[in-house]
Amino acid sequence: MREYHVRFCEGLRVELPRPTRQFFTGELSFCHPLPFDRSSMTRWHQRLGEEQLVALIQECLSVAHKTGAIGAKDLQRVVVDTTVQPKAVAHPTDARLMHRAIIKLVGLAKRNRVPLRQSYLRLARRAAIMVGRYTQAHQFKRARRQLKFLRTRLGRIIRDIRRKIDGDTVLEARFEPLLGLAQQVRSQEQHQRGPKVYALHAPEVECIGKGKARAPYEFGCKVSIATPVTSPKGGQFVLHAKALHGEPFDGHTLSPVIVDMRRLPAWRLDASTSTKAIAATTTCIGSGSGSQVRSAASPLPSVAR
Repeated sequence: MREYHVRFCEGLRVELPRPTRQFFTGELSFCHPLPFDRSSMTRWHQRLGEEQLVALIQECLSVAHKTGAIGAKDLQRVVVDTTVQPKAVAHPTDARLMHRAIIKLVGLAKRNRVPLRQSYLRLARRAAIMVGRYTQAHQFKRARRQLKFLRTRLGRIIRDIRRKIDGDTVLEARFEPLLGLAQQVRSQEQHQRGPKVYALHAPEVECIGKGKARAPYEFGCKVSIATPVTSPKGGQFVLHAKALHGEPFDGHTLSPVIVDMRRLPAWRLDASTSTKAIAATTTCIGSGSGSQVRSAASPLPSVAR
């Protein structure tokens, strides 16, 4: 979806200089800016929610079936694959996360007129820069000292804000999400097991290992995509898409997807052959864009039988 949105915006840049296209689309005067911002698509998805997006996919499939773009035979055998949907976040480091937490907490306090003893913005910025410089120079003891300085100043700001908003239910509700994330960023360690915060603006981001030399890790969310095995007349269609949180193993993601697809109105599989058909056409090996999907005619390995 993100690649399609980028291509759509690039296409708009090409089409904008043509006055005839704008005239026939109803414009009264030549418009130089884009019709909408790049982030408008993201906000629209967030407003709809998961249930409405699923209904939108089903409506598209229904229209495609009525117009003959996709037939009933195309829904009998599907291919299910998992990949990583990367998030547009900077590479998370402890210094960067704590510096961003200080900036966000101080900015939120200023917007709500909560006076702080000291903001530490200038000192935190210098400390975050020096952590990178000392690490590059292999002066790790000095880098840890600057990292400890950032962690201490972040703790001071958190405690100062909690003291100032104590008893005010409105401010407590407004500050609590960011304070919780900042406290988690301050307490988490590099080799810590379990959930961690990799981006303050997107706490749902997870670190997913790909096992590739050029990109050992990706920061985003694992997703499952289902497509027909055959080639429909109208082109390729996405029958089902689901976000898989918690970094599940690829072999454990097939059963929940089958259950979800059977609940959808557009799904028309025979109950006696659906599980056998999907199991015979789907084998997910690894994760990411390099995952291999076996065809219907290829036998399954002994582990997947």
